[in-house]
Amino acid sequence: MIPRYSREKMAMIWSPEHRYQKWLSIEILACEAMSKLGLVPESSLTIIKEKAGFDVKRIDEIEMTTKHDVIAFLTSVTEKVGPDGRFLHMGLTSSDILDTSLACLLQEAADILLADLDELLKVLKRRAHDHKDTIMIGRSHGIHAEPITFGLKLANWYGEMQRNRERLKRARAAVSVGKIAGAVGTFSFVDPFVEEYVCVRLGLQPAPVSSQIVQRDRHAEYFTVLAIIASSLDKFAQEIRLLQRTEVREVEEYFSPGQKGSSAMPHKRNPVLSENLSGLARLMRSYALAALENVPLWHERDISHSSVERVIAPDATILLDFMLGRFTRMVKKLVIYPERMQANIQMTHGVIYSQMVLLELIAKGMTREDAYALVQRQAMRAWEEGKDFLTLLKKDKKVREFLDDVQLAELFRTENFLGQVDLIFRRVFETEAAGGGFMSSRTET
Repeated sequence: MIPRYSREKMAMIWSPEHRYQKWLSIEILACEAMSKLGLVPESSLTIIKEKAGFDVKRIDEIEMTTKHDVIAFLTSVTEKVGPDGRFLHMGLTSSDILDTSLACLLQEAADILLADLDELLKVLKRRAHDHKDTIMIGRSHGIHAEPITFGLKLANWYGEMQRNRERLKRARAAVSVGKIAGAVGTFSFVDPFVEEYVCVRLGLQPAPVSSQIVQRDRHAEYFTVLAIIASSLDKFAQEIRLLQRTEVREVEEYFSPGQKGSSAMPHKRNPVLSENLSGLARLMRSYALAALENVPLWHERDISHSSVERVIAPDATILLDFMLGRFTRMVKKLVIYPERMQANIQMTHGVIYSQMVLLELIAKGMTREDAYALVQRQAMRAWEEGKDFLTLLKKDKKVREFLDDVQLAELFRTENFLGQVDLIFRRVFETEAAGGGFMSSRTET
Protein backbone atom coordinates (compact mmCIF):
# COMPACT_ATOMS: atom_id res chain seq x y z
CA MET A 1 0.00 0.00 0.00
CA ILE A 2 1.27 3.48 -0.87
CA PRO A 3 2.10 5.63 2.17
CA ARG A 4 -0.04 8.74 2.35
CA TYR A 5 0.87 10.19 -1.07
CA SER A 6 4.51 9.15 -0.28
CA ARG A 7 4.46 12.86 0.49
CA GLU A 8 7.17 12.91 3.11
CA LYS A 9 9.54 10.86 0.96
CA MET A 10 8.95 13.00 -2.12
CA ALA A 11 9.31 16.23 -0.17
CA MET A 12 12.58 14.98 1.32
CA ILE A 13 14.06 14.71 -2.18
CA TRP A 14 13.70 18.47 -2.61
CA SER A 15 14.88 19.48 0.86
CA PRO A 16 17.98 21.71 1.06
CA GLU A 17 19.82 19.02 3.01
CA HIS A 18 19.28 16.38 0.35
CA ARG A 19 20.06 18.76 -2.51
CA TYR A 20 23.33 19.91 -0.90
CA GLN A 21 24.26 16.32 -0.15
CA LYS A 22 23.98 15.57 -3.88
CA TRP A 23 26.18 18.56 -4.64
CA LEU A 24 28.75 17.34 -2.14
CA SER A 25 28.71 13.82 -3.58
CA ILE A 26 29.38 15.20 -7.05
CA GLU A 27 32.23 17.40 -5.83
CA ILE A 28 33.85 14.47 -3.99
CA LEU A 29 33.45 12.14 -6.98
CA ALA A 30 35.07 14.79 -9.19
CA CYS A 31 37.99 14.96 -6.75
CA GLU A 32 38.28 11.17 -6.85
CA ALA A 33 38.45 11.24 -10.64
CA MET A 34 41.03 14.03 -10.60
CA SER A 35 43.07 12.10 -8.05
CA LYS A 36 43.23 9.19 -10.46
CA LEU A 37 44.53 11.65 -13.05
CA GLY A 38 47.18 12.86 -10.60
CA LEU A 39 45.57 16.30 -10.23
CA VAL A 40 44.53 15.92 -6.57
CA PRO A 41 46.99 14.45 -4.04
CA GLU A 42 45.80 11.24 -2.34
CA SER A 43 46.35 12.85 1.03
CA SER A 44 44.15 15.78 0.11
CA LEU A 45 41.42 13.46 -1.21
CA THR A 46 41.48 11.57 2.09
CA ILE A 47 41.05 14.79 4.08
CA ILE A 48 38.26 15.96 1.78
CA LYS A 49 36.37 12.68 2.24
CA GLU A 50 36.84 12.76 6.00
CA LYS A 51 35.99 16.40 6.64
CA ALA A 52 33.71 17.54 3.83
CA GLY A 53 30.32 18.65 5.04
CA PHE A 54 28.04 21.65 5.05
CA ASP A 55 25.74 23.65 7.26
CA VAL A 56 22.48 24.81 5.69
CA LYS A 57 22.19 27.87 7.92
CA ARG A 58 25.78 28.82 7.17
CA ILE A 59 25.16 28.46 3.43
CA ASP A 60 22.15 30.76 3.70
CA GLU A 61 24.24 33.25 5.66
CA ILE A 62 27.05 33.27 3.10
CA GLU A 63 24.60 33.53 0.20
CA MET A 64 23.22 36.74 1.66
CA THR A 65 26.57 38.26 0.69
CA THR A 66 27.61 36.25 -2.38
CA LYS A 67 24.16 36.13 -4.00
CA HIS A 68 25.36 32.81 -5.46
CA ASP A 69 24.21 29.49 -4.01
CA VAL A 70 27.01 27.27 -5.34
CA ILE A 71 29.75 29.64 -4.15
CA ALA A 72 28.04 29.83 -0.75
CA PHE A 73 27.91 26.04 -0.63
CA LEU A 74 31.59 25.66 -1.60
CA THR A 75 32.61 28.23 0.98
CA SER A 76 30.74 26.34 3.69
CA VAL A 77 32.34 23.05 2.67
CA THR A 78 35.81 24.57 2.49
CA GLU A 79 35.41 25.98 6.00
CA LYS A 80 35.09 22.42 7.23
CA VAL A 81 37.76 20.87 5.00
CA GLY A 82 40.47 23.47 5.45
CA PRO A 83 43.30 24.22 2.98
CA ASP A 84 42.69 21.05 0.96
CA GLY A 85 39.34 22.49 0.03
CA ARG A 86 41.15 24.33 -2.75
CA PHE A 87 40.92 21.13 -4.85
CA LEU A 88 37.13 21.23 -4.85
CA HIS A 89 35.39 22.43 -8.02
CA MET A 90 38.62 22.62 -10.05
CA GLY A 91 37.78 23.40 -13.69
CA LEU A 92 34.07 23.05 -13.00
CA THR A 93 31.21 25.48 -13.43
CA SER A 94 28.09 25.80 -11.29
CA SER A 95 25.87 24.07 -13.83
CA ASP A 96 28.10 21.01 -13.72
CA ILE A 97 26.91 20.56 -10.16
CA LEU A 98 23.38 21.91 -10.53
CA ASP A 99 22.38 20.00 -13.65
CA THR A 100 24.01 16.74 -12.65
CA SER A 101 22.38 16.83 -9.23
CA LEU A 102 19.01 17.78 -10.76
CA ALA A 103 19.18 14.66 -12.90
CA CYS A 104 19.68 12.58 -9.75
CA LEU A 105 16.77 14.24 -7.99
CA LEU A 106 14.45 13.81 -10.97
CA GLN A 107 15.44 10.15 -11.12
CA GLU A 108 14.53 9.66 -7.47
CA ALA A 109 11.22 11.46 -7.95
CA ALA A 110 10.42 9.33 -11.01
CA ASP A 111 11.06 6.16 -9.01
CA ILE A 112 8.46 7.21 -6.43
CA LEU A 113 5.99 8.07 -9.17
CA LEU A 114 6.60 4.72 -10.89
CA ALA A 115 5.80 2.97 -7.61
CA ASP A 116 2.64 5.08 -7.34
CA LEU A 117 1.64 4.01 -10.85
CA ASP A 118 2.25 0.36 -10.03
CA GLU A 119 -0.10 0.60 -7.05
CA LEU A 120 -2.78 2.32 -9.12
CA LEU A 121 -2.45 -0.27 -11.89
CA LYS A 122 -2.99 -3.07 -9.38
CA VAL A 123 -6.17 -1.45 -8.09
CA LEU A 124 -7.49 -0.73 -11.60
CA LYS A 125 -6.83 -4.31 -12.68
CA ARG A 126 -8.61 -5.78 -9.68
CA ARG A 127 -11.66 -3.56 -9.99
CA ALA A 128 -11.80 -4.04 -13.76
CA HIS A 129 -12.04 -7.81 -13.28
CA ASP A 130 -14.58 -7.34 -10.48
CA HIS A 131 -16.83 -5.45 -12.91
CA LYS A 132 -15.95 -7.14 -16.18
CA ASP A 133 -19.61 -8.19 -16.58
CA THR A 134 -21.28 -5.18 -14.92
CA ILE A 135 -23.32 -3.93 -17.87
CA MET A 136 -23.85 -0.20 -18.34
CA ILE A 137 -24.64 2.11 -21.22
CA GLY A 138 -21.80 3.51 -23.28
CA ARG A 139 -22.13 7.15 -24.23
CA SER A 140 -20.87 9.24 -27.12
CA HIS A 141 -21.40 13.01 -27.13
CA GLY A 142 -22.93 12.42 -23.70
CA ILE A 143 -25.81 10.53 -25.38
CA HIS A 144 -26.66 6.86 -24.91
CA ALA A 145 -24.87 4.79 -27.55
CA GLU A 146 -24.63 1.01 -26.94
CA PRO A 147 -23.98 -1.18 -23.88
CA ILE A 148 -20.49 -1.69 -22.49
CA THR A 149 -19.38 -2.91 -19.08
CA PHE A 150 -17.92 -0.88 -16.27
CA GLY A 151 -14.99 -3.29 -16.30
CA LEU A 152 -14.24 -2.28 -19.88
CA LYS A 153 -14.15 1.36 -18.82
CA LEU A 154 -11.65 0.50 -16.08
CA ALA A 155 -9.63 -1.67 -18.48
CA ASN A 156 -9.38 1.36 -20.76
CA TRP A 157 -8.04 3.40 -17.85
CA TYR A 158 -5.60 0.61 -17.04
CA GLY A 159 -4.27 0.58 -20.60
CA GLU A 160 -3.79 4.33 -20.55
CA MET A 161 -1.92 4.23 -17.25
CA GLN A 162 0.28 1.44 -18.61
CA ARG A 163 1.23 3.74 -21.48
CA ASN A 164 1.86 6.52 -18.98
CA ARG A 165 4.16 4.24 -17.02
CA GLU A 166 6.18 3.55 -20.17
CA ARG A 167 6.27 7.27 -20.95
CA LEU A 168 7.62 8.00 -17.48
CA LYS A 169 10.29 5.32 -17.82
CA ARG A 170 11.41 6.90 -21.10
CA ALA A 171 11.33 10.39 -19.60
CA ARG A 172 13.38 9.18 -16.62
CA ALA A 173 15.98 7.86 -19.04
CA ALA A 174 15.92 11.07 -21.10
CA VAL A 175 16.66 13.23 -18.07
CA SER A 176 19.22 10.85 -16.52
CA VAL A 177 22.09 12.78 -18.03
CA GLY A 178 24.93 14.53 -16.26
CA LYS A 179 27.45 17.10 -17.37
CA ILE A 180 30.93 17.89 -15.99
CA ALA A 181 32.35 19.77 -18.96
CA GLY A 182 33.19 23.23 -17.69
CA ALA A 183 31.98 26.73 -18.43
CA VAL A 184 30.73 26.23 -22.00
CA GLY A 185 30.91 22.46 -22.35
CA THR A 186 34.32 22.27 -24.03
CA PHE A 187 36.26 20.47 -21.24
CA SER A 188 38.79 23.31 -21.34
CA PHE A 189 39.89 22.81 -17.72
CA VAL A 190 38.47 19.39 -16.85
CA ASP A 191 39.26 16.05 -18.41
CA PRO A 192 36.30 14.18 -19.99
CA PHE A 193 37.29 11.25 -17.76
CA VAL A 194 35.99 13.21 -14.78
CA GLU A 195 32.54 13.53 -16.33
CA GLU A 196 32.38 9.84 -17.19
CA TYR A 197 33.65 8.82 -13.74
CA VAL A 198 31.11 10.97 -11.89
CA CYS A 199 28.15 10.08 -14.09
CA VAL A 200 28.71 6.33 -14.03
CA ARG A 201 28.81 6.32 -10.22
CA LEU A 202 25.61 8.35 -10.05
CA GLY A 203 23.74 6.10 -12.49
CA LEU A 204 23.72 8.77 -15.20
CA GLN A 205 24.82 8.98 -18.81
CA PRO A 206 27.33 11.72 -19.72
CA ALA A 207 25.71 14.22 -22.06
CA PRO A 208 27.20 13.50 -25.52
CA VAL A 209 27.40 17.26 -26.06
CA SER A 210 26.46 20.16 -23.82
CA SER A 211 26.86 23.89 -23.57
CA GLN A 212 27.14 25.32 -20.07
CA ILE A 213 24.06 23.27 -19.26
CA VAL A 214 22.31 20.01 -20.05
CA GLN A 215 19.86 20.94 -22.78
CA ARG A 216 16.34 21.63 -21.52
CA ASP A 217 14.45 19.63 -24.12
CA ARG A 218 15.18 16.68 -21.81
CA HIS A 219 13.51 18.35 -18.85
CA ALA A 220 10.61 19.53 -21.01
CA GLU A 221 9.96 15.91 -21.96
CA TYR A 222 9.98 14.89 -18.30
CA PHE A 223 7.54 17.55 -17.13
CA THR A 224 5.31 17.07 -20.16
CA VAL A 225 4.99 13.39 -19.29
CA LEU A 226 4.02 14.35 -15.74
CA ALA A 227 1.36 16.62 -17.22
CA ILE A 228 0.09 13.83 -19.48
CA ILE A 229 -0.27 11.53 -16.48
CA ALA A 230 -2.13 14.26 -14.60
CA SER A 231 -4.37 14.80 -17.63
CA SER A 232 -5.24 11.11 -17.66
CA LEU A 233 -6.22 11.39 -14.00
CA ASP A 234 -8.28 14.45 -14.93
CA LYS A 235 -10.02 12.43 -17.63
CA PHE A 236 -10.86 9.61 -15.22
CA ALA A 237 -11.95 12.00 -12.49
CA GLN A 238 -14.20 13.85 -14.93
CA GLU A 239 -15.84 10.55 -15.87
CA ILE A 240 -16.54 9.82 -12.22
CA ARG A 241 -18.03 13.30 -11.82
CA LEU A 242 -20.28 12.75 -14.83
CA LEU A 243 -21.40 9.32 -13.66
CA GLN A 244 -22.09 10.62 -10.15
CA ARG A 245 -24.56 13.28 -11.32
CA THR A 246 -27.96 12.80 -9.67
CA GLU A 247 -29.62 12.11 -13.03
CA VAL A 248 -27.09 9.33 -13.74
CA ARG A 249 -25.80 8.07 -10.35
CA GLU A 250 -24.07 4.97 -11.66
CA VAL A 251 -20.96 5.43 -9.53
CA GLU A 252 -20.16 7.56 -6.52
CA GLU A 253 -17.13 8.58 -4.54
CA TYR A 254 -17.10 6.93 -1.12
CA PHE A 255 -18.83 9.18 1.40
CA SER A 256 -17.39 8.45 4.83
CA PRO A 257 -19.35 8.54 8.11
CA GLY A 258 -19.50 12.11 9.38
CA GLN A 259 -18.50 13.60 6.03
CA LYS A 260 -20.40 16.73 4.99
CA GLY A 261 -21.16 17.83 1.44
CA SER A 262 -22.57 21.32 1.87
CA SER A 263 -22.78 23.93 4.61
CA ALA A 264 -26.32 24.80 3.46
CA MET A 265 -27.79 21.54 2.10
CA PRO A 266 -27.39 18.47 4.33
CA HIS A 267 -28.40 16.09 1.53
CA LYS A 268 -25.40 16.86 -0.69
CA ARG A 269 -22.78 14.18 -1.52
CA ASN A 270 -20.44 15.87 -3.95
CA PRO A 271 -17.57 14.40 -6.06
CA VAL A 272 -15.08 16.67 -4.31
CA LEU A 273 -12.05 14.41 -4.71
CA SER A 274 -12.56 14.15 -8.46
CA GLU A 275 -13.09 17.89 -8.74
CA ASN A 276 -9.89 18.43 -6.77
CA LEU A 277 -7.95 16.22 -9.19
CA SER A 278 -9.36 18.04 -12.21
CA GLY A 279 -8.27 21.35 -10.73
CA LEU A 280 -4.78 20.14 -9.88
CA ALA A 281 -4.32 18.79 -13.40
CA ARG A 282 -4.59 22.37 -14.65
CA LEU A 283 -1.59 23.27 -12.53
CA MET A 284 0.34 20.29 -13.86
CA ARG A 285 -0.29 21.32 -17.45
CA SER A 286 0.97 24.82 -16.64
CA TYR A 287 4.20 23.30 -15.32
CA ALA A 288 4.67 21.50 -18.64
CA LEU A 289 4.24 24.79 -20.48
CA ALA A 290 6.81 26.42 -18.18
CA ALA A 291 9.27 23.58 -18.92
CA LEU A 292 8.75 24.07 -22.65
CA GLU A 293 9.47 27.79 -22.23
CA ASN A 294 12.81 26.79 -20.67
CA VAL A 295 14.05 25.12 -23.86
CA PRO A 296 15.10 28.29 -25.77
CA LEU A 297 17.91 29.97 -23.81
CA TRP A 298 20.45 32.56 -24.91
CA HIS A 299 23.57 31.20 -26.61
CA GLU A 300 25.34 28.63 -24.41
CA ARG A 301 23.09 29.42 -21.48
CA ASP A 302 21.23 32.07 -19.57
CA ILE A 303 19.72 31.71 -16.13
CA SER A 304 16.04 32.23 -16.94
CA HIS A 305 15.30 28.51 -16.62
CA SER A 306 16.72 28.23 -13.13
CA SER A 307 14.05 30.14 -11.23
CA VAL A 308 11.33 28.19 -13.07
CA GLU A 309 12.82 24.81 -12.20
CA ARG A 310 13.20 25.70 -8.55
CA VAL A 311 9.40 25.94 -8.49
CA ILE A 312 8.17 23.32 -10.94
CA ALA A 313 10.56 20.47 -10.09
CA PRO A 314 9.45 20.02 -6.47
CA ASP A 315 5.89 21.22 -7.09
CA ALA A 316 5.14 18.98 -10.08
CA THR A 317 6.61 15.81 -8.61
CA ILE A 318 5.08 16.30 -5.16
CA LEU A 319 1.74 17.22 -6.71
CA LEU A 320 1.59 14.23 -9.05
CA ASP A 321 2.57 11.95 -6.17
CA PHE A 322 -0.40 13.37 -4.25
CA MET A 323 -2.75 12.99 -7.23
CA LEU A 324 -1.81 9.38 -7.90
CA GLY A 325 -2.24 8.47 -4.25
CA ARG A 326 -5.59 10.23 -4.05
CA PHE A 327 -6.95 8.63 -7.21
CA THR A 328 -5.76 5.16 -6.17
CA ARG A 329 -7.67 5.42 -2.92
CA MET A 330 -10.69 6.80 -4.77
CA VAL A 331 -10.83 3.85 -7.18
CA LYS A 332 -10.30 1.39 -4.36
CA LYS A 333 -13.38 2.71 -2.52
CA LEU A 334 -15.47 3.76 -5.52
CA VAL A 335 -19.13 2.82 -5.00
CA ILE A 336 -20.77 1.14 -8.02
CA TYR A 337 -24.53 0.96 -8.61
CA PRO A 338 -25.23 -1.90 -11.10
CA GLU A 339 -29.01 -1.62 -10.62
CA ARG A 340 -28.90 2.03 -11.61
CA MET A 341 -26.83 1.13 -14.65
CA GLN A 342 -29.50 -1.35 -15.68
CA ALA A 343 -32.26 1.19 -15.14
CA ASN A 344 -30.43 3.75 -17.27
CA ILE A 345 -30.06 1.23 -20.08
CA GLN A 346 -33.86 0.92 -20.18
CA MET A 347 -34.64 4.65 -20.05
CA THR A 348 -34.47 5.19 -23.84
CA HIS A 349 -37.11 2.56 -24.61
CA GLY A 350 -34.74 0.25 -26.47
CA VAL A 351 -33.41 2.62 -29.13
CA ILE A 352 -29.86 1.59 -28.18
CA TYR A 353 -30.47 -1.61 -30.20
CA SER A 354 -30.93 0.35 -33.44
CA GLN A 355 -27.64 -0.75 -35.02
CA MET A 356 -28.40 -4.36 -34.21
CA VAL A 357 -31.71 -4.05 -36.08
CA LEU A 358 -30.10 -2.07 -38.93
CA LEU A 359 -27.44 -4.71 -39.58
CA GLU A 360 -29.91 -7.58 -39.37
CA LEU A 361 -32.23 -5.95 -41.91
CA ILE A 362 -29.28 -5.44 -44.25
CA ALA A 363 -28.24 -9.08 -43.75
CA LYS A 364 -31.77 -10.13 -44.69
CA GLY A 365 -31.59 -8.25 -47.99
CA MET A 366 -32.77 -4.67 -47.39
CA THR A 367 -30.56 -1.88 -48.77
CA ARG A 368 -28.59 0.04 -46.19
CA GLU A 369 -30.29 3.31 -47.14
CA ASP A 370 -33.79 1.87 -46.74
CA ALA A 371 -32.92 0.04 -43.55
CA TYR A 372 -31.35 3.12 -41.99
CA ALA A 373 -34.34 5.30 -42.85
CA LEU A 374 -36.80 2.74 -41.48
CA VAL A 375 -34.94 2.12 -38.21
CA GLN A 376 -34.29 5.81 -37.64
CA ARG A 377 -37.96 6.67 -38.21
CA GLN A 378 -39.13 4.25 -35.55
CA ALA A 379 -36.29 5.18 -33.19
CA MET A 380 -37.31 8.84 -33.39
CA ARG A 381 -40.89 7.87 -32.55
CA ALA A 382 -39.64 5.98 -29.52
CA TRP A 383 -37.64 9.03 -28.44
CA GLU A 384 -40.35 11.58 -29.03
CA GLU A 385 -43.46 9.61 -28.01
CA GLY A 386 -41.90 7.59 -25.20
CA LYS A 387 -42.96 4.32 -26.85
CA ASP A 388 -41.17 0.98 -26.78
CA PHE A 389 -38.86 0.67 -29.78
CA LEU A 390 -39.31 -3.09 -30.12
CA THR A 391 -43.10 -2.76 -30.10
CA LEU A 392 -42.94 -0.12 -32.82
CA LEU A 393 -40.76 -2.36 -34.97
CA LYS A 394 -43.10 -5.32 -34.52
CA LYS A 395 -45.96 -3.18 -35.84
CA ASP A 396 -43.96 -1.96 -38.85
CA LYS A 397 -45.13 -3.88 -41.94
CA LYS A 398 -41.87 -3.34 -43.80
CA VAL A 399 -39.85 -4.73 -40.90
CA ARG A 400 -42.15 -7.77 -40.72
CA GLU A 401 -41.29 -8.62 -44.30
CA PHE A 402 -37.77 -9.41 -43.09
CA LEU A 403 -37.98 -10.23 -39.36
CA ASP A 404 -40.55 -12.03 -37.22
CA ASP A 405 -41.22 -11.54 -33.49
CA VAL A 406 -38.70 -14.15 -32.36
CA GLN A 407 -35.95 -12.76 -34.55
CA LEU A 408 -36.63 -9.22 -33.36
CA ALA A 409 -36.67 -10.22 -29.70
CA GLU A 410 -33.32 -11.96 -30.14
CA LEU A 411 -31.81 -8.67 -31.30
CA PHE A 412 -32.85 -6.88 -28.11
CA ARG A 413 -30.38 -8.56 -25.77
CA THR A 414 -27.58 -6.54 -24.17
CA GLU A 415 -25.33 -9.61 -24.29
CA ASN A 416 -25.27 -9.31 -28.08
CA PHE A 417 -22.95 -6.32 -27.70
CA LEU A 418 -20.52 -7.92 -25.27
CA GLY A 419 -19.33 -11.13 -26.88
CA GLN A 420 -15.75 -9.88 -27.18
CA VAL A 421 -15.28 -8.62 -23.61
CA ASP A 422 -13.13 -11.63 -22.70
CA LEU A 423 -10.96 -11.04 -25.76
CA ILE A 424 -10.49 -7.38 -24.89
CA PHE A 425 -9.51 -8.28 -21.33
CA ARG A 426 -6.95 -10.79 -22.63
CA ARG A 427 -5.53 -8.14 -24.94
CA VAL A 428 -5.26 -5.62 -22.11
CA PHE A 429 -4.10 -7.77 -19.22
CA GLU A 430 -2.53 -10.95 -20.63
CA THR A 431 -0.59 -9.54 -23.59
CA GLU A 432 0.60 -6.72 -21.32
CA ALA A 433 2.01 -9.29 -18.90
CA ALA A 434 3.65 -11.16 -21.76
CA GLY A 435 5.33 -8.05 -23.12
CA GLY A 436 2.73 -6.77 -25.55
CA GLY A 437 1.55 -7.90 -28.91
CA PHE A 438 -1.84 -8.30 -30.55
CA MET A 439 -3.99 -11.29 -29.73
CA SER A 440 -6.42 -12.05 -32.53
CA SER A 441 -9.81 -13.65 -31.96
CA ARG A 442 -9.21 -15.75 -35.07
CA THR A 443 -6.94 -18.75 -35.42
CA GLU A 444 -4.81 -18.80 -38.52
CA THR A 445 -4.54 -22.11 -40.38
